[in-house]
Amino acid sequence: MSNQSFLILVVGPTAVGKTDLCLNLAKKFKTEIVSCDSRQFYREMNLGTAKPSSEELSEVPHHFINSLSIEDDYDVRKFERDAIVLLETLFLKNQVVIMTGGSGLFAEAIVNGLDEMPAIAPEVRAQIIQEYAEKGLDFLQEEVAQNDPEYFEIVDQKNPQRLMRAMEIYRGTGKKFSSFRVKSVKKRPFQVIKVGLERDREELYARIDLRMDQMITAGLFQEADALFEKRHLNALQTVGYSEIFGFLEGRYDKEEAIRLLKRNSRRYAKRQLTWFKKDESIKWFSPENKESILEFLAYQMA
Repeated sequence: MSNQSFLILVVGPTAVGKTDLCLNLAKKFKTEIVSCDSRQFYREMNLGTAKPSSEELSEVPHHFINSLSIEDDYDVRKFERDAIVLLETLFLKNQVVIMTGGSGLFAEAIVNGLDEMPAIAPEVRAQIIQEYAEKGLDFLQEEVAQNDPEYFEIVDQKNPQRLMRAMEIYRGTGKKFSSFRVKSVKKRPFQVIKVGLERDREELYARIDLRMDQMITAGLFQEADALFEKRHLNALQTVGYSEIFGFLEGRYDKEEAIRLLKRNSRRYAKRQLTWFKKDESIKWFSPENKESILEFLAYQMA
């Protein structure tokens, strides 16, 4: 094995099996796991984000899980800054570090860095925030879909902050948000090996439905109810919570909320795959095929 530092990035859709593989890899390489799953940063959000269990977290050191409060102002640029500093420290004692998550933009920030975005007048964003307050999420979705369909295809369409950001860039510059994502690559002092996990679609969707049933049995509705008064916060504008908030607001019954939870989780998985499949440097495997994954990693690190 060379003296180079290696970041093994494990990506894939929700419920595909990233946690189990990463625990095995971390034990094999005697190293630590860095999460780039932006939904798992927040300590108040447990069941709805499918965090590793407390037992799994105790098996291997994890970073960026339960590191923030939903009240904290945090974004992908702050994550890039914090994670690069952390990786510098981890690579002093480990030749290999594992990073995993389903948040494509957060993973990309570490691998390639973020593109510089133009400065937008504050009044543009203020106007968009006001319009969102008056017209709701559908309005944001419709405008981004119309003005920047490329970005709308891969963005978390339930996240108003991401949608408003795309809108303010478009209104402030007359250009699509996606046009500024030019993939200007930053040079990192480590080599990245990308592993993607995928399953047959029916199998994946069945796993998503089963996981959602397990979350509900474990108390997902009660967790969302405890967070209901803070549902306006950005961190809670996500699949797994917004559907229950709609039920708690009386817009539909519990059966419909469960249907929406499963449907939107499947749609979220589809968007994740759309994002990651555009990266031709990712090598795809079935999560069950651990021997092939290890052979691939050994070859890449030789």
